[in-house]
Amino acid sequence: MSTYTEDQRKVTTHRLIEMKQRGEKIAMLTAYDFSMAKLIDEAGMDVILVGDSASNVMAGNMTTLPMTLDQMIYHAKSVVKGVKRALVVVDLPFGTYQGNSMEALSSAVRMMKESHAEAVKMEGGSEIRESIERVLSAGIPVMGHLGLTPQSINKFGTYAVRAKEEAEAQKLISDAKMLEEIGCFAVVLEKIPAKLAAEVASQISIPVIGIGAGGGADGQVLVMHDMLGINKGFSPRFLRRYADLASVINEAVGSYIEDVKTGDFPNEKEQY
Repeated sequence: MSTYTEDQRKVTTHRLIEMKQRGEKIAMLTAYDFSMAKLIDEAGMDVILVGDSASNVMAGNMTTLPMTLDQMIYHAKSVVKGVKRALVVVDLPFGTYQGNSMEALSSAVRMMKESHAEAVKMEGGSEIRESIERVLSAGIPVMGHLGLTPQSINKFGTYAVRAKEEAEAQKLISDAKMLEEIGCFAVVLEKIPAKLAAEVASQISIPVIGIGAGGGADGQVLVMHDMLGINKGFSPRFLRRYADLASVINEAVGSYIEDVKTGDFPNEKEQY
């Protein structure tokens, strides 16, 4: 069980803003299936993100770009069934909202109706303002995402830290203020200087969730497979591993194989 179970009320977008106002940090983690979502929710997680990182950790792709809307809806439906307390946010995948606000609305409506998720996340700032506004106009909560935006990896050409130069930093601040102004309930800042993230968090009233953005953000998010040590091939500076499940699973499976091969499993008590 979680060491933090003080408040078991359902988390909403409004409650996240209240948490920021009283200085309570927001914990956010990804999940992609019913079983893990249930465990994460029972531990006391505030926000569960059904990330398009499923493309990497579930499907084995190099980038997030191959994920389809149908695939994201499948993962989101599975997660929602396991969650009682956390706010469930789902990534709209690449190609379902950029450049066409009506397609963005259609994608978001499908996600909400078919998965029963509670919000969507969209990557980008002023470039996708029209799409975000169109989604918001339908009453669908939107979480923004600035800094390193993985759906634009082919544009960047690298996963290096973003907004280190003054011009890009100023655009990020401007975009964060714009996201707040048009009605987003929160924004993720990924892989940017800690000082910049803290500055953004101090200048806008909506929660800032960081990943590789330092401790000045209002909350933190990690990919579940990374922090549990299931995915051991990814070790950026910002990642803290809280378990080594890859080794635990490998040892358990190895023991099962040995027991089957030697005839030890099943024993007399394990059969009818």
